[in-house]
Amino acid sequence: MPPIIKVIIPAFNEADSIAKVIGDVPKEVSEIIVISNNSTDETEKVAKKAGATVLSEGKRGYGHACLKGMAYIARQTPKPDIVVFLDGDYSDYPEELSKIVAPIIEENIDFVIGTRVKELREEGSMTFPQKFGNWLATSLMRLFFNSKFTDLGPFRAIKYEKLIALEMEDKTYGWTVEMQLKALKQKFSYREIPVHYRNRIGVSKVSGTVKGAIFAGVKILSWIFKYSFKK
Repeated sequence: MPPIIKVIIPAFNEADSIAKVIGDVPKEVSEIIVISNNSTDETEKVAKKAGATVLSEGKRGYGHACLKGMAYIARQTPKPDIVVFLDGDYSDYPEELSKIVAPIIEENIDFVIGTRVKELREEGSMTFPQKFGNWLATSLMRLFFNSKFTDLGPFRAIKYEKLIALEMEDKTYGWTVEMQLKALKQKFSYREIPVHYRNRIGVSKVSGTVKGAIFAGVKILSWIFKYSFKK
């Protein structure tokens, strides 16, 4: 039997892009779950019309939205085999989901990150704070944990049972690095797969503002230093 794959898409005011994201997700996916993170536009209406399951999370924060999606899946039977996280701004290429999940299906890898390598990135698609933050965070993970991660890319897939074992808790910008740090700590097998990346539709809520970039950087570094000194 083919694996059951669920996609979680946090979305804050992504009415202009969310239908494109949903439309490009491969048909092998069992369910697309969009979590409207306190959106004030027509994100929910557009996502429902495009065929997604739509949940609403009033507490702002990327992690809040992801946790809402996980709580929804936890109530389902049967449980999925794989959960994929994908942004709602159309910067990722949803059709590349097939190659993101392939190492899990074919090689029994636990966790896969879609890596936004330079040669596959559209010009201007990553801001300087994003690139610097990625470099700093992955360099510190390499130093403290002998990690091979090169990116904190949001496009990622993980076995459902492994996702539950991580006991994810970050409510905001630290979600991605928390997942990677905990995967390292629990010695999950992991793989990075190069993916294309383009300029997002709309303005970034994190890298598009000085406040967002600083807050995200602080959260990422706090998780790394917390785990570097944790037994």
